[in-house]
Amino acid sequence: MSLIKEQINSENLPQHVAIIMDGNGRWAKSRGEKRTFGHKNAINAVRNAINACNEINIPYLTLYTFSSENWKRPTDEVNTLMTLLSETLLLEANEIFSKGLRMHVIGNLDKLPSLVKDQLLRVVDLTKENTKGNLVLAISYGSQNEILNAVKNISNDVKEGKVDVENIDEKLFENYLYTKDFPPVDLLIRTSGEIRISNFLLWQIAYAELQFLDILWPDFTKDTFFQCIVDYQNKERRYGLTGDQIQIQ
Repeated sequence: MSLIKEQINSENLPQHVAIIMDGNGRWAKSRGEKRTFGHKNAINAVRNAINACNEINIPYLTLYTFSSENWKRPTDEVNTLMTLLSETLLLEANEIFSKGLRMHVIGNLDKLPSLVKDQLLRVVDLTKENTKGNLVLAISYGSQNEILNAVKNISNDVKEGKVDVENIDEKLFENYLYTKDFPPVDLLIRTSGEIRISNFLLWQIAYAELQFLDILWPDFTKDTFFQCIVDYQNKERRYGLTGDQIQIQ
């Protein structure tokens, strides 16, 4: 067993971990390869994150797989990413199912190639009865767009008399987000040394602990994940209260 894993307190686990998987291009460039080489070699890191999360029973893991801004990348890179996503789904679907994980997808799926969209929805349907854990893929996802769509949908419901303006609060607003059925994010991890959120789950990370790692995503291991959990558990989460107030509770 991993020595780092042994340090984890199973009574104080985050319920929802989100990861910005960054650094594939730089990882490839450092090896004299094209950016697409980095994306292809990132699959093991994805497996490591999923397996580590599964091993210690964290119920929700959200992976920033493809952002709404990523559509602006060179066409050959986008095509490679879509092909890789399709191939990975075919290879990993049975593994996801056998682990008892339920897969969810959030984002603007209508922008995806029809084959990729169909494959995603097929795996979502295949795993819908699974209860061991939840794997959430954020694909063609942008948080600002998600929030704007929520505002528009609430506005329409107000016009139609379905919602009273006086009843709009955080809980009601969250029911209009992609993540309405998920708990808020407790821990956000980003690799590659960049210290920014990049339009990812802006509402959902309001009180999340943020960890920015210097390693590039293809080098992400299970021990990397376990160390993030240990570091998370060493922090005092106050939610706007003082340390003394937390200790009294």
